[in-house]
Amino acid sequence: MEEKYDINQPIYQVGQATMSFTQMLNYFIDPSYQRGNLSRISDMHVKTGRPVSFRIDDDLTPLPEGTGVSDEVIRYMLGVLLSERHLEFVLDEENPNDLDTAFEWKDQGVNFRLNVFHDRDGLAFVMRVLASNIPSIQEVGLPSEKIWQDITSLKRGLVLVTGVTGSGKSTTISSLINHVNLHRKTRIITLEDPVEFLFKSESSMVSQRQIGQDVPTFAEGLRSALRENPDVIFVGEIRDTETASLALSAAETGHLVFSTLHTRDAKGALSRIVDMFPSEQTKSLCLQLSFSLSFVLSQKLVPRADGNGRILVMEVLKNLPALGNLIRTGNWQQVYSTMETQAKEGMMTMEQHLLHLYQHGVITKESAITYTNEASLLERLG
Repeated sequence: MEEKYDINQPIYQVGQATMSFTQMLNYFIDPSYQRGNLSRISDMHVKTGRPVSFRIDDDLTPLPEGTGVSDEVIRYMLGVLLSERHLEFVLDEENPNDLDTAFEWKDQGVNFRLNVFHDRDGLAFVMRVLASNIPSIQEVGLPSEKIWQDITSLKRGLVLVTGVTGSGKSTTISSLINHVNLHRKTRIITLEDPVEFLFKSESSMVSQRQIGQDVPTFAEGLRSALRENPDVIFVGEIRDTETASLALSAAETGHLVFSTLHTRDAKGALSRIVDMFPSEQTKSLCLQLSFSLSFVLSQKLVPRADGNGRILVMEVLKNLPALGNLIRTGNWQQVYSTMETQAKEGMMTMEQHLLHLYQHGVITKESAITYTNEASLLERLG
């Protein structure tokens, strides 16, 4: 007889109580962990032998009095989260598999990104909550109004948002794209892995495509999108040379392209793209990038001094003529100093933004030092 998995079945021992999976998910919507429309809890981590833990304001915090999760309990949790086909896929004893998928908590209308994997202790999974509503640009908190106005008014060009995993890149891009969706009559196509924020077509027409479900790869999806008369294209991540080449070409030929990279600063995004290609192509790549690139936003989420959540800290590179010359020649060493002196044109370094927030009491000095890219530069600015 097929086993039935009940999301409301008590399964996990916490102190003297036994929690259901629903009770665990309730932490994501608990008002005491909300800041505006965004949850201060980003992820739930479950691993064999360890207490269920939540990432709250970037700190991984176990449930008080939570016991180590047994393999049996994790299997039950996965029965709640996964389809029968996916459950068989990850529990295959001869060939255990990892899985990237999504989960919809239908009772609350909340969506999660889910990754299931195996480690030396057994089963483990991570769930990341996806915002139910796309936050406005004002809620996201970009450093200035001019930045987002300049970006959302672009007709063509490449806009890169960089940062480590969990730094809010998808949230920033989705808020920018949705502003275009609300206020311009355009055709928007997104390529995502997986789809995170759900767009509703407003002034624009939006099509969202998921890698592995609607299209095999980012490169294939981008190649297809270019035949679908788009104005705006969102490529979830630039992972390979083919995707990078197509994204640059699309931006150069009259499309507004958004994408992400995993780099710690704006300067690193430039060299990262060029370094994807063979060295003999460096000169032509630098030339193409100088024409195609519009903005690089490099961001981090830094704890607030009052302990109430985190705030967005951002580095802004805008492809002005002075920057274009540096990009064409591959002169990355002078990029930072040029950004530093072009604040009136909308550029900002990470250190300048951290210093500004510290001076206004929004973050602590310790946080400013911890999250800076170069502590010596922060001291010089201070």
